[in-house]
Amino acid sequence: MGLKAVLSKLYAKLVNKQLNNIRKNAVELQHKTFLKLIDQAKNTAFGQAHHFEQINNYDDFKKHIPVRDYEELRPYIERVTNGEENVLWPGKPLYLTKTSGTTSGVKYIPISKESMPGHIDSARNALLSYVYETGNADFLDGKLIFLQGSPVLSKKSGLDTGRLSGIVAHHIPTYLQKNRMPSYNVNCIEDWEQKVDAIVDETINEDMRLISGIPPWCQMYFDRLTAKSGGKKIKDIFPNFKLFVYGGVNYEPYRARIEESIGFAIDSIETYPASEGFIAFQDSQKDKGLLLQVNSGIFYEFIPVDEFFNDSPTRISLKDIELNKNYALILNTNAGLWGYSLGDTVKFISKDPYKILVTGRIKHFISAFGEHVIGEEVEHSLMSIAKEEGIDVVEFTVAPQVNPAPGELPYHEWFIEFGNEPNDLEAFRQKVDKALQKKNIYYFDLIEGNILQPLVIRSLKKDTFINYMRSQGKLGGQNKVPRLANDRKIVDGLSSYIK
Repeated sequence: MGLKAVLSKLYAKLVNKQLNNIRKNAVELQHKTFLKLIDQAKNTAFGQAHHFEQINNYDDFKKHIPVRDYEELRPYIERVTNGEENVLWPGKPLYLTKTSGTTSGVKYIPISKESMPGHIDSARNALLSYVYETGNADFLDGKLIFLQGSPVLSKKSGLDTGRLSGIVAHHIPTYLQKNRMPSYNVNCIEDWEQKVDAIVDETINEDMRLISGIPPWCQMYFDRLTAKSGGKKIKDIFPNFKLFVYGGVNYEPYRARIEESIGFAIDSIETYPASEGFIAFQDSQKDKGLLLQVNSGIFYEFIPVDEFFNDSPTRISLKDIELNKNYALILNTNAGLWGYSLGDTVKFISKDPYKILVTGRIKHFISAFGEHVIGEEVEHSLMSIAKEEGIDVVEFTVAPQVNPAPGELPYHEWFIEFGNEPNDLEAFRQKVDKALQKKNIYYFDLIEGNILQPLVIRSLKKDTFINYMRSQGKLGGQNKVPRLANDRKIVDGLSSYIK
């Protein structure tokens, strides 16, 4: 065992002690975070406009701060991106992260000098929690790869601007820099396919021990490694590869294929980073829950999903959450986001400590007939049957068909790229539909009431989603195909790929 591995075990003990204190005092720490945020931002333009000086408790806060999404907060953010100081947070941000907007192009999310450590420390603590629990630290003595966006930053009104993963690349701890791959020059390649090929060439003969990234793009890396090596499994290319770190999407639909590519069921750590803040990470291999980061400068609020679009939805803090209930996640951060609807939905599976699962996107649902089917339900229905049947699902997306052929009832249309297609697609379709009916009572009622017909599956050609994302200029990086949509913009683009 090398020096880094030995030292990491000692450091992991210290970090675990700190995390235990945070686990035991989550509600108190959230209250302290709340008070600190209000105090720090009371003299900003936003703080003055929203009467922060009158806010003494959470009830006061809710009276003065409405829930807003990015578009509603945009007037303030544009003042920040134009170089104005003391708008949402004291001074100017350290960075602007650039993400894809849902309605009006590029979004810019501020990162302050106070919020930057939350991104770095949470990622570090995820690894150290694994080291502490398992005793496995050898991965730190080999090469580590983070499949990410380009670290090249541009300037906007004098502010460094780039993708979150590219910004974070500038803050990788010094002790990991020599282990880290790919090289800076390769990491700066903008074209994703050229970049993956260059990464393959650069890493195929290295001692890779930790691989991190969004699952579908890691799968592309694995596929090209296998092709380059003449068909070898990843375990034979990288015999010391022991840890897979991922985030950005639900891993379960990808797990079987990735583990098949690797050659064994590898240890994995799920993380929940966002441009707006590092929300949670998996702190134990014994359960899938993600430890909510309650002491990193974010005050969380939660709105029950079924109330989110109401005029006056219930809005609660951590102390009032219920287990196994889906909530829309609202953030207030030390980078100046206030009442900010992240767009994600989560549910708590534990209060001791507070652990969550990410269940979908508030705008990624199907409710063309009031069924309000969410991502968690769709993914469970498909993947449970696929696992039962030994079927490999590469990728999929679902949308409603509200204008069926004459004489037909409307239906949910599932566009699926299979690794190996079911021998009896009709039987598979019926089983998935029954599974979804069990997960969603409203969907069940619509099927039983002959309002909807059972779902329809469109089997897609090999590499459909890669080709589709390429055609949209969104191949690689942090881009993801939404699993659900209440319109047909995506599936209409996939119609030419149907087998």
